[in-house]
Amino acid sequence: MQVLSQQEILMIIEGLRDTLIIVGFSTFFGYVLGLPLGIILAVTDKDGIKPNLIVYKTLDLVTNILRSFPFIILLVVLIPVTRAIVGKSYGIGATIVPLVFAAAPFIGRMVESSLKEVDKGVIEAAQSLGAGNVTIIFKVLIEEARTSLLVGATIAFGTILGYSAMAGAVGGGGLGSIAIRYGYNRFQPQILWPSVIILILLVQLFQMIGMRMSNKLDRRKKGR
Repeated sequence: MQVLSQQEILMIIEGLRDTLIIVGFSTFFGYVLGLPLGIILAVTDKDGIKPNLIVYKTLDLVTNILRSFPFIILLVVLIPVTRAIVGKSYGIGATIVPLVFAAAPFIGRMVESSLKEVDKGVIEAAQSLGAGNVTIIFKVLIEEARTSLLVGATIAFGTILGYSAMAGAVGGGGLGSIAIRYGYNRFQPQILWPSVIILILLVQLFQMIGMRMSNKLDRRKKGR
């Protein structure tokens, strides 16, 4: 395998920067949409604190439909939407739009699952003390589920990172685009393998950080 030139090293560094920007913004906006979605799903379910069959079934259907789309197909389907929002269908901004659409329902399901794990006895105790639904959501559900939510965020980051690499197949930015355009299409393994290794290391790094933080939160919770 050839040694990387200075230009190739700089290209990979720029790709790493673009990947972090893409994944960071996609995760943030994914949670902006996915966190409320998960809360509403958990609250309006038949066993939730405010059951509403119509709202739950509607959001459940929309979430399932969006999650059923293979990401590579979603990328293509959303090209008109992406172009309308960012003005083009390639590059960093164009990668973030479909990533948010893919991440939001995924995050919503994880949030819903985390909130449903909260002990019903804790919720009933809060209700018996006169706590309203808003208080129960933020002071009981989210507080009690914070360890699980953090683990979910770690999983979401890794998933979004994987999706961002896939976006390189249709002109997205970041390391995935570099690995496909230069490493694979132009048969340059000296670019392909460092890009792949960096992506793997990023997933491992953030997973390690997320698990350590969740373990600390869990110990604090048990020590109360």
